[in-house]
Amino acid sequence: MSLLEPMFAPNRRSFLKYCMITLPAVSIFPRYLTARTNQLAGKKVIVIGAGCAGLGAAQALMRAGADVTVVEGKTHIGGRISTDWSMGVPFEVGAGWIHGPDAENPTRQLSDAVGAKYVITNDDNILVFDRDGDAISKDRLEEINQKWERSLAIVDGTLEKDDLRSLRKAIDDLTVDSIGNPGFDWAISAYTEFSRGAPIGDLSATLHDEDKSFDKPDVIVTTGYSAMLTPLAKGLDIKLATKVFGVTYADDNISVKTKSGHFSADYVICSVPLGVLKSGSIKFDPALPDPYQRTIDQIGFGSVTKIAFKFDNAFWDTDVQYFGIMTEPMGRWNYWLNYRTFTNENIILGISVGAYAPIADRMSDNELARDSLEVLRGVWGDKVLPPVQMLRTSWSLDPMAFGAYSYPTPGLSAGQFDYLGRPIRNRLILAGEHTIFDYAGTTHGAYMSGLRAAQVLIKLNG
Repeated sequence: MSLLEPMFAPNRRSFLKYCMITLPAVSIFPRYLTARTNQLAGKKVIVIGAGCAGLGAAQALMRAGADVTVVEGKTHIGGRISTDWSMGVPFEVGAGWIHGPDAENPTRQLSDAVGAKYVITNDDNILVFDRDGDAISKDRLEEINQKWERSLAIVDGTLEKDDLRSLRKAIDDLTVDSIGNPGFDWAISAYTEFSRGAPIGDLSATLHDEDKSFDKPDVIVTTGYSAMLTPLAKGLDIKLATKVFGVTYADDNISVKTKSGHFSADYVICSVPLGVLKSGSIKFDPALPDPYQRTIDQIGFGSVTKIAFKFDNAFWDTDVQYFGIMTEPMGRWNYWLNYRTFTNENIILGISVGAYAPIADRMSDNELARDSLEVLRGVWGDKVLPPVQMLRTSWSLDPMAFGAYSYPTPGLSAGQFDYLGRPIRNRLILAGEHTIFDYAGTTHGAYMSGLRAAQVLIKLNG
């Protein structure tokens, strides 16, 4: 059994070492993909998906001499990166922050390459309101934050790696006066559920915080997140509005079936979101090997819902960057970002997370507006007048995504994420944030997985 076709006993270290995935990248591309080569000359590669992973893979493969075609079901590139400028300032439909924007972060490098401008988001610049709509003191917030931190530390310090409990069950079992306490419920939802894109009842107690991160406080790209896609798309043959419904792969060739016709290739990199793989809307022939399909079924894929309101006048303190609201049920519009801290527009953006996000996704625009405005009026009362404009998301209903980002469920191993990135019959490779555990759920993780997939193909032909 070769390294590239293992039995299902995920060995993350060997695979990552094989792929040279000692990323972070250097410049826009890592050193081993910067120079143009002819290693893949004469090879045809189809990349499914024009998100960050697919574009990164395609660009690297083109530089290695491959004949690359990118097929994308949406009418625009970017996947879960999309900037809407209709409010006069960027509303990020998908990815909204660069997490850990130090010099090593590939997403920061891509944004720097297009002259992006940033604003640091200060998590400490926050005002939190209780369920009665009253602002809590800084001391009370510190107590809440400490309780949240202590509870997670107890879970981390107590459980063995093979523990099958969810984070919610572990906290219930191991701590006192946590779940059900309004302050704690707000913190675990606004911090942990938001970070992981999942309800704590569905999160692995042992893996929820075992991933890696880059350094420095998170930033918002005030010039728009989508701009970073420009260098990735440059020179590529990208076919938009070309939805894939089938992939047939054999030992010597591979075929991609779309509404616009069939494409034949030597290799395929499939970078569609995990939700699409879960939906079965792409039929693989033969079916994906059982270990891959089981992992696709087991990895969680959640949603985060955003709503942005533009008002004639700001009714909130314009110097405060974040507002927390202890809402019921848990996860309902409990975190708000004040645009006035980095723009001149009277915009406030609310977020629903955890179990409430898919509920919010299914609401009509009018229902969603009523629901979130009710939360705001619970704090600011009659000062909350009808907005002049509204934008919203509903990622779990998007047929090209079916969710926002992946998360570890109870019983998973970290290696299962990375296992998905191993080539199948040395012809088909899956890529995306769901195939790289250390940076799952991030744009830099998606990009890094695309580079890894490209590197695997280069090594197969080395």
